[in-house]
Amino acid sequence: MAAAPLRVLACGDVEGRLEAIFGRVRAIQAKSGRFDMLLCVGNFFGSTSEAEWAEYRTGAKKAPIPTYVLGANNQDTLSYFPDVSGCELAENITYLGRRGVYSGCSGLQIAYLSGTEAQEQPAPAHSFSTKDVAELKTSLLSTPNFRGVDILLTSPWPRDVGTFANSAGEIDTKKCGSKLVSDLAASLKPRYHFAALEKAYYERLPYRNHMVLQETPQHVTRFIALADVGNTSKKKYLYAFSIVPMSAMDPAELVKQPQDVTENPYRKLKKEAPKSKGPLCEEPACQFFFDLNKHQGKKRPSDGKERGVTQPKQAKKPPQPTGPCWFCLASPEVEKHLVVSIGTHCYLALAKGGLSPDHVLILPIGHYQSVVDLSSEVLEEVTKYKAALKEFFRSKGKRYVLFERNYRSQHLQLQVVPIPLDLCTSEDIKEAFIAQAQEQQIELLEIPEHSDIAQVAQPGTPYFYVELDTGEKLFHRIRGRFPLQFGREVLASEALLAQPQRADWRQCAAQRPEEEAQARAFRRDFEPFDFSLRD
Repeated sequence: MAAAPLRVLACGDVEGRLEAIFGRVRAIQAKSGRFDMLLCVGNFFGSTSEAEWAEYRTGAKKAPIPTYVLGANNQDTLSYFPDVSGCELAENITYLGRRGVYSGCSGLQIAYLSGTEAQEQPAPAHSFSTKDVAELKTSLLSTPNFRGVDILLTSPWPRDVGTFANSAGEIDTKKCGSKLVSDLAASLKPRYHFAALEKAYYERLPYRNHMVLQETPQHVTRFIALADVGNTSKKKYLYAFSIVPMSAMDPAELVKQPQDVTENPYRKLKKEAPKSKGPLCEEPACQFFFDLNKHQGKKRPSDGKERGVTQPKQAKKPPQPTGPCWFCLASPEVEKHLVVSIGTHCYLALAKGGLSPDHVLILPIGHYQSVVDLSSEVLEEVTKYKAALKEFFRSKGKRYVLFERNYRSQHLQLQVVPIPLDLCTSEDIKEAFIAQAQEQQIELLEIPEHSDIAQVAQPGTPYFYVELDTGEKLFHRIRGRFPLQFGREVLASEALLAQPQRADWRQCAAQRPEEEAQARAFRRDFEPFDFSLRD
């Protein structure tokens, strides 16, 4: 038989308005039935609390429901909390303590951290330190088969909680709150996380606690910030919900993912993984063409040995296009004045109507539709071009973003777009792609950095794929319609290059003399990094 859910109320800063909050609780219970507990985050006491509090402390009045509160957030209210390890403050009102885990007879597990993040050492009595957070994490993470907690209570918001999410209104989540709380939430994986102090209500979209395609599915987290009790702006300060303890839930039911789930906002807390080896990315067909030049270097033998040595068994020829192809190098349709480098199996060409003068494409010389169709020899040379481009762009103070759209395209095009290092971080780039994907109901997932795209997509599978020069990768399996300009739109957006007028390549095409000049300039600058010229 399934466990009965607990009915819980959570509230924001009470600030000593005990009659207001308990009166509201009585009214809710009269209308909706009894609740099991009230959880209070933020400032439970205020500077003028004493008169109202005396009636509860002496027993003249009683809280209508078991009430659990966090400790002081400032020096002024410290005296209300006589025991740092937690104690009963009045009948039905319990101070949880400085930090720890409360487990009721139902099995519900509530982790809590009192105070605000310390700005000095030693930490004041109303603040928590790195050590406090580390000890709370250790006490839980060392538990066998730890999966997370049911509820996390903190007074400060977690820093960056709004990343990948709906707007938090006037609150800037990149500046507000505590990084230590973010770290705690990332580790404890609460199903619900409540916070206050900002006098604002914010219910964030639920976020994942696992890496898609890397880890088994886990439950989601719902973060809810609550306003102050009785605020004149009528912002929500009381939140009601039902919850079955994690320990009593069916595992399959626990890990169900809601449709509006987002990526985890605290991913940047995790150490950046090393570079990966994999292929990547693209854009609309008929958009990029390339330049062949008699001054190109000699082609390298496919086995990497000196000329004159017997070649190994010839690789299988790539499939032939069914009609004219703009990108097969031998095709008369190729605009060869845009080609800037030719290897044995691949070539580089400037993008026609590029986002910038150094926006290039990596293309196979033969006809391949996508990265997953490439032979090992071609894939190896794609990797060499990526490494060369990374070194080239970094020498100019830039990082590249690579993307491929294997949808309504005939020939593989790996779009390589450089972005100035001082314009944004790699995390900003990922956030921009994920945020705009969510706006368009596109599920863009982060995949293992050391995996090959062939591990997540079979030949013939439509997909969109992004790779940063750090090796971080995002992937979307296309199952219906997909915006052809999506990659360019994200990169051209205000969040990144801030050139939204260049989202459509057709609006950016230059005259041939200008294209030829850009190709000559790129070829000259890239020459020291071009491995195809070394043999």
